[in-house]
Amino acid sequence: MTSASPVKVLCVTGWCRNGSTILGNILNEIPGVFHVGELHFLWKNASGRGVNELCGCGHKLVDCEFWSTILPVGRPAGLTLEAHADCVIRAQLAQVRTRHTWQVLGRGLRNEQVRAHGELLRQVYRAIAERSEARLIVDTSKMPGEAALVSYLDGITPYYLHLVRDPRAVAQSWSKPKDYVYAMSAGKSTAYWTGFNLASHAISRRFPQRSMFLRYEDFIADPAGSIDAVLRLCGLDPALNPMTDRSVELHANHTVTGNPDRFNTGVTTIRPTDDSWRRTLPDSAKLAATALSLPLSLRYGYLSGRHGRG
Repeated sequence: MTSASPVKVLCVTGWCRNGSTILGNILNEIPGVFHVGELHFLWKNASGRGVNELCGCGHKLVDCEFWSTILPVGRPAGLTLEAHADCVIRAQLAQVRTRHTWQVLGRGLRNEQVRAHGELLRQVYRAIAERSEARLIVDTSKMPGEAALVSYLDGITPYYLHLVRDPRAVAQSWSKPKDYVYAMSAGKSTAYWTGFNLASHAISRRFPQRSMFLRYEDFIADPAGSIDAVLRLCGLDPALNPMTDRSVELHANHTVTGNPDRFNTGVTTIRPTDDSWRRTLPDSAKLAATALSLPLSLRYGYLSGRHGRG
């Protein structure tokens, strides 16, 4: 990549527990594709303010051979990592939360704080591309407000993958803590699910030619075909797809954070079905997830059995 080349960034949006980590790690196996995990949390986690300081390679982010060279990018001279992280976190909370998505889409770099955060993202994406020699960066942050901001960054060409999963399955996944990930009630999980997916819709409507909608259930039913479609979206050759039938060999990665399964390496097989929520999720939680997800669950085909649409 030359200094003048645009950097392609695939922003994965939607709510958590939607399969973005495994999808990103599959793409990471393609030469020229680099999965950063959830970049949104880089500064928070690296400074010890987050819940997980480890890179996917197993080292602390500040000690990682990759991220230790990226963390200084865009940091004002004389400012410590901790102080810089505080500034980044304040900007994220004040300007690019999910509820700000519509403002960002409508007004772009509307004030100095948004412009400064956008410039930081621009510099970091370019540094990542140069350091990794990537043609495509996969960012599975799932933060629609920040993803919308990427469309205004000079030298960055964003693509958007709206990834969605049945809210009842998501509620079941959130019902128990795992490693550094806390638990969440079905009501709270589904409230977030609704807000994040509405914001993701707004982005897809704004950039229909560079956006794709994918249900998690369709991804696990045909993982190879889904990866093909994502590659086409980003202008890459589907022949690069690393999957053999339903399996792929995963190597160590440099994901900032994500599902704890991001540390897994070796041959990984994608199971064709994942409906354990039908047996394990209490009826009260199923009812809460169903009621709070309307009408999006209908739109996505989760209550009617039909194929969903974005």
